[in-house]
Amino acid sequence: MLKSHGCGELRAEHIGQQIRLAGWVNRRRDHGGLTFLDLRDRSGVVQVVANPGTSGEFHTTAADVRAEWVLQIEGIVRLRPEGMQNAELPTGQVEVEVHRLQVLNPAKTPPFLINEESEVDEMVRLQYRYLDLRRERMQRNLVLRHKVIKYIRDTLDRRGFLEIETPILFKATPEGARDYLVPSRLYPGEVYALPQSPQQLKQLLMVSGLERYFQIARCFRDEDQRGDRQPEFTQLDVEMSFVEREDVMALLEELYTGMLASLFPERQVQATPWPRLTYPEAQNRFGTDRPDLRFGMELKDVSDLAAGSGFRVFEAAVASGGEVRAINAKGCAGFSRRELDELTQFVASFGAKGLAYLALPESGEPRSSFAKFLATDRLEALRARLEAEPGDLLLFVADRRAVVLESLARLRSHLGARLGLYDSKLLSFCWVIDFPLVQWNEQEARWDPSHHLFTAPLPEDVHLLEHQPGRARGQQYDVVLNGHETAGGSIRIHDRALQERIFQLIGLEIETAKQRFGHMLTAFEYGTPPHGGIASGMDRLCMVLAQEPNIREVIAFPKNQAARDVMAGAPSMAEPGALRDLHLQIVDGRPGRPKG
Repeated sequence: MLKSHGCGELRAEHIGQQIRLAGWVNRRRDHGGLTFLDLRDRSGVVQVVANPGTSGEFHTTAADVRAEWVLQIEGIVRLRPEGMQNAELPTGQVEVEVHRLQVLNPAKTPPFLINEESEVDEMVRLQYRYLDLRRERMQRNLVLRHKVIKYIRDTLDRRGFLEIETPILFKATPEGARDYLVPSRLYPGEVYALPQSPQQLKQLLMVSGLERYFQIARCFRDEDQRGDRQPEFTQLDVEMSFVEREDVMALLEELYTGMLASLFPERQVQATPWPRLTYPEAQNRFGTDRPDLRFGMELKDVSDLAAGSGFRVFEAAVASGGEVRAINAKGCAGFSRRELDELTQFVASFGAKGLAYLALPESGEPRSSFAKFLATDRLEALRARLEAEPGDLLLFVADRRAVVLESLARLRSHLGARLGLYDSKLLSFCWVIDFPLVQWNEQEARWDPSHHLFTAPLPEDVHLLEHQPGRARGQQYDVVLNGHETAGGSIRIHDRALQERIFQLIGLEIETAKQRFGHMLTAFEYGTPPHGGIASGMDRLCMVLAQEPNIREVIAFPKNQAARDVMAGAPSMAEPGALRDLHLQIVDGRPGRPKG
């Protein structure tokens, strides 16, 4: 091999040894005839010294190299001189005296610094991702991801799970997001679909009697790119037979808790066992089913106090069936008019028509956008409801319930980060349970599954499917970590009659259901065990553990926010011959550019 040791492996016990290293020049320095190179490989960095007296002609070569050149070096490990040791570097006690140096490959000057962390435009980083991945931060993130996945694999293996691969090419069965379709060359006009998840396949593995399955699964969804999403992503997929909801939840909580104790002992988990919130409780307290429990500032319903206040905005919202809710931004009574206007603009982006405020200064009269409507008794009632003290700022949204919850939930998260209300190193898990089985789709005038159409209702709610389906709860459970949904699962339907009943409820005609899911319905007639599972998003989990702002930072080769690979230039136009082989013809759209 070209190397006998990793650069970052060298320690005092290696002093006197003849070694070979190979790696990249991290930094070069010239001092009084000596050339110092910091040589880097995946294991770390070590200082290399080229001395005219001991390195001979190789000293001249060392003086000519530049950052990111690839070198092989042979030499002797020696102790650094007194006063020259670097306690912040794992290899800081030693250096390598060069006896032989070979340039394996020179390098152009990179478009951004690799040997130090600096702000670089993300589009440039993605264009030169192979250089971006050389940076210490990115390599650390990928090592973290590897360790997390390895721990999961090893632990589930010890628990009797089998890792089973499921197909990437499968049947197109619309059940949520849009499928990525793969045209068939052998069967003109027919397509495969890339799996949005292995949902049907893992249930069929339970029908097959395998009982405990897992997979680190690649999933694909052709969604409009918004927020923190990727067209392809990775999830831990787990399914078990002969279990109830508590069994699945206990397994995942134990898995995560053990992984954190083993790999991240420095990270503090806020509460164990993890708190549990019902879906209605999460919505009412935090405005979302993905609550960040690291700080308070909970939503309070003040609709009863708003009614009859004389403030037309509040009264109109309540009269039309909406709500008035508020949060208490403690200690923020001194916010300026400009700051309040910025918050108003912020909530407007989530549908709110305005943001009313009530500032309670340490001294003097309250300031409010609806001050003239605040009779003493109503003011005191608001103070009590929101547990307000002098110095606090109360922020109100009045609108339809959905708008109120969404806008205040977003505002709460925004202020939590802006005001530094939580420790970014803290890990706050919770379970959210008792989701509605179905939700009414106003636009399409139909019931849609809250989770997916294979989720079983709670046994005590099955009778509601006939006349009150909106009140039926599903056996669904989500894991929320620091305000991010990192896992979700359910107990599945294992009875054909109940599954057909759900199809009918969501408006899926039985013949259409048989065409799309006939393989599932048929399988359910051959002794299907009760079963359930959970899928955990590896990208989002690793993002939170690495304390990164988005999932692209923990994926080796991600797409950008427009779902494009700017490094390779994908997607790209297919060759005409390839289109002919697939019996395809481009009939509209602008080649190489997304519609819209």
